[in-house]
Amino acid sequence: MFTGIVEELGTVEGIEDLGDAARLTVRGPLVTGDAARGDSISVCGVCLTVVDNTDGAFSADVMQETLKRSSLGRLSAGSTVNLERAVTPTTRLGGHIVQGHVDGVGEVLDRTPTEHWELVRVSLPTGLARYVVEKGSITVDGISLTVAAVDDVPTDEAVEQCSFTVSLIPETLARTTLGNAPPGTPVNLEVDVIAKYVERLVRS
Repeated sequence: MFTGIVEELGTVEGIEDLGDAARLTVRGPLVTGDAARGDSISVCGVCLTVVDNTDGAFSADVMQETLKRSSLGRLSAGSTVNLERAVTPTTRLGGHIVQGHVDGVGEVLDRTPTEHWELVRVSLPTGLARYVVEKGSITVDGISLTVAAVDDVPTDEAVEQCSFTVSLIPETLARTTLGNAPPGTPVNLEVDVIAKYVERLVRS
């Protein structure tokens, strides 16, 4: 489990094609400082298991399903990624409960700078829209963010996307990949797991 508070910007050193999977190697001196084989590290919001940790870089195997359902399949050597170690029982929960299980992929639609922060609008698969509420939490590329606004959910089933807006403070702009993600950038989305459990219980 994670909190969505990015600890470090890492750099992809290499991606090895394993046929039905890939081995991702990422340099991140901070998150690898106390990492061991079998530990979990969030890479742009995807929970990955460390299989090797050497000289400030770690490797993790990424299954084909994960490559298809997240933006990790679009990474290449030199890509910058958000990194966070799994929480411990004594960790401050600075963000919200994040599993590292991607629910869908959105896209940065536009950015509006203001004097002290920046508004970023992101596309949202319609099937996830019911879990996203104004002032609620959402994870974007592993970053815990507060939803500033949600577009009306389209009633036309042929419409596959709506959107939501988040406000990025200078700290987030400086310390995460969203700081310089231009329109068209794909981003991993994870909605609040509590909302999904509540929906399941109510339906039952």
